[in-house]
Amino acid sequence: MQTCAPSCPSCRQPMEAHPFTSNTGHALELDICYACQGIWLDRYENLQLSPQAVVELFRLLHEHRTDEHRPLESRMACPRCNCSLDKGFDVVRSGRYMTYRCARQHGRFSTFSSFMVEKGFVRHMTRPEIDNLARRVGAIFCTSCGAPVDIRKDHACPYCRAAFSLIDPDAVVRAMEGYARAGARPVQAAQNTQAPAVDIGDALVALERDRSRAERERQKSAFSGTRDRDADSFTGDLLAAGVSLVWDVLTRRV
Repeated sequence: MQTCAPSCPSCRQPMEAHPFTSNTGHALELDICYACQGIWLDRYENLQLSPQAVVELFRLLHEHRTDEHRPLESRMACPRCNCSLDKGFDVVRSGRYMTYRCARQHGRFSTFSSFMVEKGFVRHMTRPEIDNLARRVGAIFCTSCGAPVDIRKDHACPYCRAAFSLIDPDAVVRAMEGYARAGARPVQAAQNTQAPAVDIGDALVALERDRSRAERERQKSAFSGTRDRDADSFTGDLLAAGVSLVWDVLTRRV
């Protein structure tokens, strides 16, 4: 019998259930809210995703990269018991990320950006990359907590103090190959694949064009006027740009 989809801990709307494969070959189902850019992970599910499942997750994130995103609520509730989620931080080799855990250990809510940091798919941005972005965009979204940051004056996220980082194809391929070696099967999408040089500035500009096009279509369907945003003042979503770069690598065949 099919069960009802759990409510998003933040917006309380039904989440979308997606089937994946665990690292033991068994079926695994994750609940995703694209509007809030978050995943509900039952206890230990974050440790069970196979490399193939991560490729599929990237596909889903890439498909929804231009969706409108809601800000997270200050109080979030566990979809299993409705108790408040405890907000905290975890630190891994690739950086610091935010967590929202159920005190009764039913699981946790992880934003897309936090999930990527946890899995080791990010690297810190270099000083030239930051300087280049400062000339091309007004602000970025922190890859760790998702907060908007004025990259022209802040040298780290003023909210969670994380260093500026991005999802990098090289980091993803290395991490997934490591997961594949630990499991029984290799990652087909990453085999013999060399990631291209990352130009995050170009990726952000391309992403903003996609967003502007999607916004014009939304406004057109609502019978309202359209207005292009100033190309020098848009906010760059490092998560979405990084997902686009990684997806280009994962879908390339040799």
